[in-house]
Amino acid sequence: MISVKIKKENSKYKKITILGHAMYDDYGKDIVCSACSSIVTTTVNGILSLDKGSLSYLVSKKGMSIDIKSTDQTTQILINNMISLLKELEGNYPENIEVK
Repeated sequence: MISVKIKKENSKYKKITILGHAMYDDYGKDIVCSACSSIVTTTVNGILSLDKGSLSYLVSKKGMSIDIKSTDQTTQILINNMISLLKELEGNYPENIEVK
């Protein structure tokens, strides 16, 4: 299962950790992992194209960690949108992804 952990401070997103594998299908064929990766990668790249200093991220074999440095409205809206999309994915595949 993919586990998405969200940390907020003063109602602003500060850190998001995404770990695990959806186990919906084999590696390379898993549509839940693919959807999750697409949502997160598109959001991170979009934010960085607007402001390179707004966040940092680390990708490992276990998953991804995103540190949100900016509290500006655009960054926060885009992160909120990403979380909404991940929650929608969770609603469709509750056995494969958990957002908390």
